[in-house]
Amino acid sequence: MKAKRHKVLVANRGEIAIRIVNACLKLGLDFVCVHTREDHASGHVRLAREMGGEKSLYRVASYHDASELLAVADAAGATAVHPGYGFFAEDFRFARRVVTRDRPLTWIGPSWRVIRELGDKINTKRLARRLNVPTVPGSDRPIYDELEAEDMAAKLFAFQSEQGFDQHVVLVKASAGGGGMGIEEVERIDVFKSVYRRLRNYAKRQFLDEGVLIEQRLFGFNHLEVQILGDTSGKNVVHFGTRNCSVQSAGRQKRIEVAPGFAPAEINYRFDAARVLNDITEYSLRIAREVCYDSVGTWEWIVTPKGEPFLMEVNTRIQVENGVSGAIAAIGGIGPVDLVAEQIRVALGEPLGYDQGRIGLKGASIEYRIIAEDPDNRFAPWVGRIERFDWRREPWLTVHSHVPTDTPYEIPTEYDPNLALAIVTGQDLAEAKARGLAFLDGLVLAGRNAGGGELKSNVDFLRKKTDTLLVF
Repeated sequence: MKAKRHKVLVANRGEIAIRIVNACLKLGLDFVCVHTREDHASGHVRLAREMGGEKSLYRVASYHDASELLAVADAAGATAVHPGYGFFAEDFRFARRVVTRDRPLTWIGPSWRVIRELGDKINTKRLARRLNVPTVPGSDRPIYDELEAEDMAAKLFAFQSEQGFDQHVVLVKASAGGGGMGIEEVERIDVFKSVYRRLRNYAKRQFLDEGVLIEQRLFGFNHLEVQILGDTSGKNVVHFGTRNCSVQSAGRQKRIEVAPGFAPAEINYRFDAARVLNDITEYSLRIAREVCYDSVGTWEWIVTPKGEPFLMEVNTRIQVENGVSGAIAAIGGIGPVDLVAEQIRVALGEPLGYDQGRIGLKGASIEYRIIAEDPDNRFAPWVGRIERFDWRREPWLTVHSHVPTDTPYEIPTEYDPNLALAIVTGQDLAEAKARGLAFLDGLVLAGRNAGGGELKSNVDFLRKKTDTLLVF
C-alpha cells in the first residue's frame, strides 16, 4: 500500500516559515504557505512561489485567525499543520481543534494535552517538585491566607540573602491575572503585608479571585536551556544539549544564544559548571519522560551565581534558537542536525530511530539575532526601509532571514523588526567568538526611515557582548 504523501500548512511567517518549507523539501513533503498583505515582500512568500508556485501560497487577513488558517488547509488539501513559534504554537485549544475537527489534521508539535499540562506554570512547578526537580522558590498554588503569604515572603528574602544577591525583591502576583496585570515588587518584608492586601483586593475586583502567588525575583543569574526531542510514542526522548541565553534586551528578550550553555574547558567558574549542565539535562529528561513528551521542546532554567539551577518553565514548541543547538549536534556522526526536520518527521509518525548514545555534541556555536532596534533607547523598534543587507558567505556561517538581499525591503510595522538569525560555529568558544566578530564586522546593513534618519540596529550591541559570552 502506497504511503500517504503529506502536505504541511506552514501557519507562520518570516524566517521560521522558510525553515519549515526547507525542511519539508528535504523530507520530500508538499507544503502550503500563508501571508498577509503586509508580508507580501517577505522571503517566505518568494520561496513558496519559487518552490511550489502560486498554488502553494494563500493570502490571509491575519496569522491569528484560526478559522481562516484551517480554511486554507482545507482548500489546499493540507494534511498537517506546523505552527512554528509564536501565534498558535502553544495554544492547546488550537492544537486540539486541529486534530479533532471533522477533517482532522496532524499537529506538528506536542500533543494538545502535553501543551496544556506544561503550559500551566503552576502545574509544571508542582510536577517538577513531585519529581524532585528544583524550581524557582515560591508558591505552587494560590495563597489566600495573609500569615501564610508573609511566611513565604520571609523565606524568599532569606533565600536571596543566602545567595548573596545585592537586590532583594519578591514578586506578588494575582494568580488569576495575566499579560503583566496584577504584579507588584516588594523590596522589604516590613511593607509586604500592605502590598499583599492591596493586590488581593485588586485581584478580587478584576478577576473575581483573590488568590495571590508569591514568587522569587532573581537578579544576576544566567538563563540556560535544554533542547529536548521525543517521538509520538512518548517513550523515546533525547536531548541535544544546552544553550545559554543570558544576553538579553532591557525587556528580557534574547539577543544572543550560545551552545553549549557553559564552557568549563575555557572559562573558570566559581562552581562545577559541567555538573550544572549535566544536572539540568537529567532533570529536563526526567520531566519529559514523565509526561511522555512527543515533540521538540525546551526546558528553561536559571542558574544562580553559586551554580544552583532552578527550572523556570517549559516551552512546548520549536524555539527561535533551535538552530544553535543543531549546529553542534550530529546523529550517528552526521551533522549538523535540522531540528525542524526532526520535529516534522516524528510528528508524521516516524519513530525517532536513534537513542542518546548516537547523538554527538562537539564544538561551540553562537546565534546572533539581528534586529532593527535602538539599544540605547531601551531597544525601541526602528521602522523604515532596508536598502542594503548582505554578508560574506563562510562555511562556518548560516544565516536565516526573510529579508531579501537583492532588493529594498520595507519593515512591516505590524510585526517585530527581526531581520535575521546568524549562526556561527567553531571548534571551541574562542574560535566561535572570533568568527562571530568577523561576521558582524563584515555585515552590510543600511537603510533609512520616512524622515531620512539612518537605520538603527543592535549590531554594535552584539559586538560588544561577544567578548564576555558565557563569563559568569
